[in-house]
Amino acid sequence: MKDLKRNIAIVCGGDSPEHDVSIRSAQGLYSFFDKDRYNIYIVDVRGQDWHVAFDDGDIAKIDRNDFSFIGQDGKAVVFDYAYITIHGTPGENGIMQGYFDLIHLPYSTSGVLVESMTFDKYVLNNYLRAFGVNVADSILLRRDEAYDEAAVEARLGMPVFVKPSANGSSFGVSKVKCADQLAPALRTAFMESDEVMIEGFLEGTEISVGCYKTREKSVVFPATEVVTKNEFFDYDAKYNGQVKEITPARLSPETTKRVAEETSRIYDILRCNGIIRIDYIISKDDEGNDKINMLEINTTPGMTETSFIPQQVRAAGLDIKDVLSDIVENQFD
Repeated sequence: MKDLKRNIAIVCGGDSPEHDVSIRSAQGLYSFFDKDRYNIYIVDVRGQDWHVAFDDGDIAKIDRNDFSFIGQDGKAVVFDYAYITIHGTPGENGIMQGYFDLIHLPYSTSGVLVESMTFDKYVLNNYLRAFGVNVADSILLRRDEAYDEAAVEARLGMPVFVKPSANGSSFGVSKVKCADQLAPALRTAFMESDEVMIEGFLEGTEISVGCYKTREKSVVFPATEVVTKNEFFDYDAKYNGQVKEITPARLSPETTKRVAEETSRIYDILRCNGIIRIDYIISKDDEGNDKINMLEINTTPGMTETSFIPQQVRAAGLDIKDVLSDIVENQFD
């Protein structure tokens, strides 16, 4: 009898410094997926090397004409769906999505435009500002473009964050406390991107919230509060345990509700697909009320056992296996 299980590619790796983090996310996803329902393969993408790795160490090259490969039994395996878990290029900026669109293979993330927009922090912030989303003021600098330290400080104050504008990783980000620290911070950021964003500092509680939607349901997960003794939620805080993660976040019921509503609204504004994770700073307005400020959107969030999304799924009383099946099946009739 013909195997009726869908063939799912977990597409990982990529060309950013977070290649190995992406591999760990793929291994997490592999453990989460319903193996009774799907045939799961991990596809490692790096430069021109696209391959499937088998348990015995053998690999099979991916045919990029149709994203198929020849299995160990000599038969061609054609994928029905791609679950993209690349952190950075080419899976988080629309490049991989464009390829899958060309070969008509459904995938787990949003489309090309949304991916390229969410990958560029400056573009995203200015787009969403037009819809009434609160974001920090920021300045965009391009490589070799002149800037005035005094003008930056006059507009944004100090401290500020200096970030690669188009980058999906935590590399190249600096917190700058005085104007004479701008130059070295900019040099660091320009190592990762041709455009750099200088962003005003927001004082408050950092949280992260996951969301996904299907034709039948809209799910916003409980928020995770991020507490770190580091200057900010940097690479070490993210991946080397230098952070305390509290799920659900210690927010008032009213603010919790407002955060969930804002997350759902942003998902709809962008017409996202699959799981996204939105990071916020909860600051105080002039009257002492909670103000929700969006920091950035992650369209391929980490999916290891201890990542935010699996934590939030558990806190919501859901099974990650069912969540992933929801996302896959939503794109099939």
